[in-house]
Amino acid sequence: MFQVRETPLLSCRNVTKKFGSLAAVSELSFDLAAGEVLGIGGPNGAGKTTLFEMISGQTAVTSGTIALEGRDITGLSPVGRCHAGLARVFQLNTGFDSLSVRENVLVAAYYGRAPRRIPGFRVPSEVSDQVQDALCRVGLEASADRAAAKLPVIDRKLLMIAGALAMSPKLLLLDEPVGGLTQREIDQVADVVGQVAADGVTVVLIEHVMRFLVQLSTRVMILHHGRKLYEGDAAGISRDPDVVEVYLGQSAGKDVARLAADRTEARHAG
Repeated sequence: MFQVRETPLLSCRNVTKKFGSLAAVSELSFDLAAGEVLGIGGPNGAGKTTLFEMISGQTAVTSGTIALEGRDITGLSPVGRCHAGLARVFQLNTGFDSLSVRENVLVAAYYGRAPRRIPGFRVPSEVSDQVQDALCRVGLEASADRAAAKLPVIDRKLLMIAGALAMSPKLLLLDEPVGGLTQREIDQVADVVGQVAADGVTVVLIEHVMRFLVQLSTRVMILHHGRKLYEGDAAGISRDPDVVEVYLGQSAGKDVARLAADRTEARHAG
């Protein structure tokens, strides 16, 4: 297992989720250091979203522990984990269609980070500032007063990310953030997520679009049948015969190798 020297921001130990006799995730362990971007891939049914469900508290672990900054959060509710600094963006771009873009993000900012007991839903100035900052970070400030229902798919995805950022998270979980997008839109989301990571937010993302995964991830983990098949840098994916066989295939493996080489070259040039 990849070792994190200091206290990990996120630590999963022997995390298991069973549905009857079926183990969707089986004895999975990994650490995540502050500032990392962990990309998670794998075939459909590998256990990726179930892992997110356990980390975010939407489903209880069958066994194992989950810790955030050294604090055991295994028994915390999703709200408790949110208040501890964890935010999740789901696959489905579900917002409040009857509200404006700004109002959607305001709801997240108001309730997301810590309990507030302010009668009449009065919005403190710092919350308004959080909302504006989140909209600017994803490029939706010009659409702030637009009805959420009228947004195109790319902007709905960015709206969900803005809501998560308005909670001031330490850890951001992104579940297939670029599914269904064009290449130009994928690059747009990559720019946003890359800047979020550069600003110090630790990110875990699930994605099948390998270009996106390789471009952003400082480390990659591939799951298969609920177990860890690979963990390491993106360049190593295409050299792992098991990953190539069960997930990438020979052709895609060559594409990933080229993407990883391009990323390494770009970093050295920068």
